[in-house]
Amino acid sequence: MAAIALRNVVKKYGKGKQELQVIHGVNAEIAKGEFIVIVGPSGCGKSTLLRMVAGLEEISGGEISIGDRVVNNVEPADRDIAMVFQNYALYPHMSVFENMAYGLKIRKVPVDEIKTRVDKAAKILELSHLLDRKPRQLSGGQRQRVAMGRAIVRQPQVFLFDEPLSNLDAKLRAQTRLEIQKLHRELGITSLFVTHDQVEAMTLAQRMLVMNAGNMEQFGTPEEVYHTPATTFVASFIGSPPMNLLKNAQGGRAGAITGIRPEHLDIGTDGWQVRVETIELLGAERLVYGRLGDEQIIVRIEEGQPSPKPDETIHVRPREGRLHYFDAQTGRRI
Repeated sequence: MAAIALRNVVKKYGKGKQELQVIHGVNAEIAKGEFIVIVGPSGCGKSTLLRMVAGLEEISGGEISIGDRVVNNVEPADRDIAMVFQNYALYPHMSVFENMAYGLKIRKVPVDEIKTRVDKAAKILELSHLLDRKPRQLSGGQRQRVAMGRAIVRQPQVFLFDEPLSNLDAKLRAQTRLEIQKLHRELGITSLFVTHDQVEAMTLAQRMLVMNAGNMEQFGTPEEVYHTPATTFVASFIGSPPMNLLKNAQGGRAGAITGIRPEHLDIGTDGWQVRVETIELLGAERLVYGRLGDEQIIVRIEEGQPSPKPDETIHVRPREGRLHYFDAQTGRRI
């Protein structure tokens, strides 16, 4: 495994008046064995950043290091990385074993070692009973495990995952997340995982790098990002439902946007007056959507608590120490 360093990494397309900068000076130090999730909405530059680490996109400025080596001008095949894509990219005419072994075969790894590596990876991924099957005989989740197995047998310094769960249904995504967590615990290989799904990011990451329009908004643990978001973008993107961001909250600071998570608002006999618009039932909890003045506000109610009705006016009070403040002009945390 190897550490990764991103130092003022920039990506531009075109030249002169046609120049378009899509990555704006990303800086991050990733330790050996860390599992880092790069998360953000579509078009934010997360996959472009990953592809620059892989060497599939040229770097326009700054420096990328893997281990002790700057890799700006190193070919992808020489970076000692393995990449897993969302489309599996399996050879349909090859068996599972042959798909997993193919990369080693073209590198002229001895046959006995190939079998040892494939058998070990298949055991970790619970694919041992499927080694003779063709990809068409596998489920989507099994195909994705084969793609991960193909990466594992390479024994790389770094794993790169580019939205590998996007083609799976919700149940398989949850199951495969657990398998990836187990895989990282067993192998401990430095990993970068790209996703637009903030649930995936929160459940998988040891630290997460939140991207927005080519900028790194925040780099921290899931707990840090959730409980102390650095910007209004992070506050609104991480969390389901997102943090309430209020411009005119009673008791708010001048020139600041007031933030409060829906679960940190309690219904009571005094506090902010909220007119209830609709209730969303989510099994063990309810989400109350209402209006605080002319702004929307969401309140989360746990199972067993009384639920208000649409058009009812209620009072909500933020819990002590749970208010966040952001500069109204820059969106940065105060």
